[in-house]
Amino acid sequence: MLPVAEPPRRRVQKTSAAPALSTDQIYERIRTAILEHRLVPGTQLVEDKLASIFEVSRTKVREATVRLVHDRIATNIPNRGAFIASPTPQEARDVFTARRLIEPGLVRITTEKATPRHITALRAHVAREAKARASGNATSLLLLTGEFHLLLAEVAGNGVLERTLRELESLTCLCMILYDAPGSPSCAPDEHDRLLDAIEARDANRAAKLMLHHLEHIEAGLDLAPRQEAELSLESAFR
Repeated sequence: MLPVAEPPRRRVQKTSAAPALSTDQIYERIRTAILEHRLVPGTQLVEDKLASIFEVSRTKVREATVRLVHDRIATNIPNRGAFIASPTPQEARDVFTARRLIEPGLVRITTEKATPRHITALRAHVAREAKARASGNATSLLLLTGEFHLLLAEVAGNGVLERTLRELESLTCLCMILYDAPGSPSCAPDEHDRLLDAIEARDANRAAKLMLHHLEHIEAGLDLAPRQEAELSLESAFR
């Protein structure tokens, strides 16, 4: 009697575990959660919870929160830990004062350096803003309108100004989360378009004036009175 051949065994393919998040990735995930209103100002960034959520060591979480504190997106309270910053009304005014001092001059440089390719990319970005506005997606609109200013700084090519504006933009978003007046549009639909028109026309003076007006308009849309925000858990924010 011939032996019965055993059916061939299936090879079990081992799935490689996803690579651990880097400190930069953790920083960006927390920052994005703040900008998307999933984490509100005042929320404590508990190291143990974040380490569990991101499946990384507490050391990596600590490095990310140290960077958030350095960029003033978070604040460290001795013996308590790191908390998402809650700008006061005066701090909100200071942020816009700083932006009015920096961005008109920065957009002058952008006007000098912008190429047709830059203009095309910026127009495409503004079209994305319009789409978010039309769909009523306020969170996406807030992120996109803030990113527009960072793109202008990138075109200018001044790394120091770009880093400074990135910090100010994050603080601006925190201010808008806390103080944006209901029903008051933070950014008029055509203001970025008109800025781009001036940049494309190489009219640096007009671009600077439009930027100043734009920032004044955004600040005027804030209701600088403290509000209570419902706090979400860290787990809910990153679910």
